Amino acid sequence: MSDVLPAGSLAGKVALVTGSSRGVGADTVRYFAEAGADVVINFRNKAPRAEKLATQLRELGGRALVVGADLTDPASVAEMMEQVRAEYGHIDVLVLNASGGMESGMAADYALTLNRDAQLSVLNAALSLLGEGSRVIFVTSHQAHFIRTTKTMPEYEPVALSKRAGEDALRELVPSLAEKGIGFTVVSGDMIEGTITATLLERANPGAIAERRESAGKLYNVAEFAAEVALAAVEPVPADNTRLVGDTSDFVAE
Repeated sequence: MSDVLPAGSLAGKVALVTGSSRGVGADTVRYFAEAGADVVINFRNKAPRAEKLATQLRELGGRALVVGADLTDPASVAEMMEQVRAEYGHIDVLVLNASGGMESGMAADYALTLNRDAQLSVLNAALSLLGEGSRVIFVTSHQAHFIRTTKTMPEYEPVALSKRAGEDALRELVPSLAEKGIGFTVVSGDMIEGTITATLLERANPGAIAERRESAGKLYNVAEFAAEVALAAVEPVPADNTRLVGDTSDFVAE
């Protein structure tokens, strides 16, 4: 992977990325490790993949802690944070990347539980590890960020609504985070080529991703979008706490 962040720019820092055994999360945590950070790779049920990634990142010279956790279970989240505390003692960058809701066989309220409640649970559990100058990043999509003003694909709407609910709930905490010197940034992008969400959407609505690509002109791939998430950890917090990635001309501004 190319250098997204300057070499050594995150030396001595600790970064935890939820849902980082694959996809955007995995590439984001790799960018952090390449910049010198010690990292936490979080997974739900892909332990071998997470351990393989950790082995690769340790070869860069830093530390990589692998922690399995069900983010919808507060006890599991608390245990994850205790492992982080024992290994590193603090967190400098928390990326709330894990999301979902299109999986089959889940409860009707699963999307809201994961995309809103779990995001708050993870952040609240991490607060005692986050200090002045640390950064929290919430990863979302334009389809969710702009859901109040722009309709999205019917198959994605429940996920979009739940992710927007999560974003709103997290934004309510911005003043209290600021009092502690903790920065907060929402990173929003269009549909990402090669993600699980794109695959599930294409399965539910064949041609949906190609149609979105044609309308947008370009869709970011996993590595490109992950680079934007990684940059949000070091660049100044935008005035509106929002980093919009790619073209937004098809979406109505709030």
